[in-house]
Amino acid sequence: MNIVLLEPEDTQSEIWSIHSKRQLQHLREYLDITVGQNLKVGIRNGARYVTEIISIDEQKVGVRPILKEAVPAKLPVHLIVALPRPKVLRRLIMDSVTLGVERISLIHSYRVDKSYWQTPFLQQIDQYVTLGLEQAGDTIVPEIQMYKRFKPFVEDVLPTLISETSPAYVAHPYAEQSMPSNIDHTCSIVVGPEGGFIPYEVDLLTKNGCQAVSLGNRILRTETSISYILGRLFS
Repeated sequence: MNIVLLEPEDTQSEIWSIHSKRQLQHLREYLDITVGQNLKVGIRNGARYVTEIISIDEQKVGVRPILKEAVPAKLPVHLIVALPRPKVLRRLIMDSVTLGVERISLIHSYRVDKSYWQTPFLQQIDQYVTLGLEQAGDTIVPEIQMYKRFKPFVEDVLPTLISETSPAYVAHPYAEQSMPSNIDHTCSIVVGPEGGFIPYEVDLLTKNGCQAVSLGNRILRTETSISYILGRLFS
């Protein structure tokens, strides 16, 4: 945790209140906080600050803002990913948020087990977003959307995201074109499930404006490919 992320309602008085059990445990066990110590604090979807710890008790820590800081910039990317296995979903969301992804869409595809849409992990996404933001020192929550039907998303939603200055790339190991690097424009990235998109899905994506691109001759796990893609595109 490199920043303590607070809800706006926790910052309405002169002294702000940290009362999350998870955050308090981290502050006590790993930072060994004391009154008078400085602490980096952010407001969800707001600014971030250097604060001074004013009070500590069993239920909460009180802090007072003393210096406003800049929030890290987002990556201008819309990540579109086939819903992965629940345990992978947790890592994927946390890592994507930490890396600064601006928008995330979870979609269905042929190789996505329908039971994945029933997992309680989907109800806990806000928790993973918070962990990712705290790791990065960020405060701005990315937009997250879910689409349980592949074809309507590709035909009706995806074309509205694509323009000459904002292309969409679908990662496909057998594409002839290589993934671009060091780009200076916004884009959408489409990543398939474990096992990849089936040929019908790749064809539908390309017919609706996506460029099929390859990451090389190695087949990567979903979460590995996302980190690699983002590092390649925006390094």
